[in-house]
Amino acid sequence: MHIVMFGDQHIESLGGAQVSMRLQRRFLEKAGHTVTVVAPAMHGVRGDLFMDGAYVDMPSVPITPDREYSLTWPSRRNDRWVDAALAARPRADVVHIQADFWGAFIGHRFAARHQLPVVHTMHNRVDVGIAATAPFPALVLRVLNAWQRRVLGVTEPEPAGLDGWAFLRRFALRSDAVTAPSAHFARRLEAHGVVPGGSVGASRQGARQAPRVDVVWNGIDDEMLADVLSDAPRERESGRPRFVWLGRMSPEKRLLPFLAALAASGADAEVEIIGDGAERRAAERFVAKRGLEGAVTFSGKLPYAQVLRRIAAADAVVQTSIGFETQGMTVFEAASLGTPSIVCDPDIGTELGSGYWAVAETARTARTVSALAGALRVAAAEIAAGTPVKVAADVREKFRQSSRTAAMVEVYERVTG
Repeated sequence: MHIVMFGDQHIESLGGAQVSMRLQRRFLEKAGHTVTVVAPAMHGVRGDLFMDGAYVDMPSVPITPDREYSLTWPSRRNDRWVDAALAARPRADVVHIQADFWGAFIGHRFAARHQLPVVHTMHNRVDVGIAATAPFPALVLRVLNAWQRRVLGVTEPEPAGLDGWAFLRRFALRSDAVTAPSAHFARRLEAHGVVPGGSVGASRQGARQAPRVDVVWNGIDDEMLADVLSDAPRERESGRPRFVWLGRMSPEKRLLPFLAALAASGADAEVEIIGDGAERRAAERFVAKRGLEGAVTFSGKLPYAQVLRRIAAADAVVQTSIGFETQGMTVFEAASLGTPSIVCDPDIGTELGSGYWAVAETARTARTVSALAGALRVAAAEIAAGTPVKVAADVREKFRQSSRTAAMVEVYERVTG
């Protein structure tokens, strides 16, 4: 098959969805398929580094000071540009949209013009993401919904609403399959009516009572997993319990509440913080103010393979965001490497199944510093005593990208007939 993927950002830029798309592309090609990735061109020095025949880099403008991220305006002119760029390639069999904004608009317009089946992967809880990053989120969502309706040519009043779910429903109505990277996000999408409604998808549902969202986890590179596991220590190195927190340092990731909980817990542990972001300086000031310099290390951004090695060497990964993640990749990466996690989000804990310390039974309780402090104390004590929770062995096999690609190919085959 020839799969044409559309993204909001160039897949060589930083971000979890981009990492997932790069991995999907490589494993689809290993399975004998052809992949074309359509996304805004990158700018600056990094933009000149990624010349690849599979990439169709649309005309774009940078939208961040570091020029890492770009925007392509959905317009008839850019529609013609995309059509011309893809005309010399084999006809697409399926359009796979892995975008939430302009990439999704452009991808759906392309599929409609060429009468191609659409698979739309929902990576993002739009409502939570906008609430966490934008001032006046209700106004932003109203504008976003109005923009979407205009760009997609929606004239009828359906679906009702101007919130994040209405925004996602309009995409789903034009999709022959909708996939999500976790069961908890898939069920939440279904509860809000975000289910496939495309003509092909409707006919392929067969005996199903109602269209459903397919669950296809984002995975981990099989070869990289094998390399890291081969280098991982066979026995735990002596010393204090070692925790790792990793991710973007922004409010929804809850780094500062984690540090407050660490200070309140009194746990005798070492903590490595991997990543960067707007809250880094505030986090470093907090560590200095509370005298935690001997326990907390800021490592900044690290290459992915090195991050995996740090996870494999740790005693536990600490996952602190609640309600924001559509999968929560870090705890699955940790479980694949045999490392347990301390999990704040009950949905992510349920998805993982076992091999973690739960912070609380409900999201409301899990948000408290005292609940997280208690979980840190328990985890540190059990690790020091040599009795940590055990990770389920089957997660590693289910999380390999080869198995995730096979699952996605089944979705492609269903919508293409």
